[in-house]
Amino acid sequence: MAFPRQSLGPAQLGRLLDAEREGAPFVAYRDDSGDLRLEPLDDAERLTIGRGEHNHIALHWDPEVSRTHAQLELVGDEWTLVDDGLSRNGSFVNGERVAGRRRLLDGDVLRIGRTSLLFRAPGPVAKTTVVGDPAAAVHLSEAQRRVLVALCRPLLTPGGGTVPAGNRQIAEELHLSLDGVKTHVRALFGKLGIEELPQYRKRVELARRAIDIGLVAQRDMR
Repeated sequence: MAFPRQSLGPAQLGRLLDAEREGAPFVAYRDDSGDLRLEPLDDAERLTIGRGEHNHIALHWDPEVSRTHAQLELVGDEWTLVDDGLSRNGSFVNGERVAGRRRLLDGDVLRIGRTSLLFRAPGPVAKTTVVGDPAAAVHLSEAQRRVLVALCRPLLTPGGGTVPAGNRQIAEELHLSLDGVKTHVRALFGKLGIEELPQYRKRVELARRAIDIGLVAQRDMR
């Protein structure tokens, strides 16, 4: 991720969660002062990124960003990152250099110069059912809950890192078999509605949703 959520203050985290609940696509990044910036993408079809102040997303503090570096462009109903040779140092998505155009998926991390930007396209929030407490709508067994807490532990522990725990790490912490952990994790994918995501994104999204809706919180890190 562009920045670990636990590094955000309460006000910044609240702004990020509010933007995600709106469901419209946006880009989140931190400026040179560490402040959270949110750039909505629902009112435009093309935005430029660069060091110059004329850009929609102006990264004026980053010396490795070109004056006009890249573009975010809406093609049909999908956002893309375009770098057709405008930049001196290139543009990257999830660590891979973009050659021309790259379709963006929810949760992709863009790197422009030294600056990382998080692309979010969470989609509209369903309004057919009103749930006062989202966490209360997810029914977990005690074993599933313990696995979920262990999965999220690195993200909620200072210095723990920015990625969820792996299956082997969870198995060692909870004294479970590796196959048992895998079974619980697959069940959690289904209960939090992310089984359709690409495999490489499932664990990160599982931890993110569990933390966002309050299934796992700082109080569980004892």
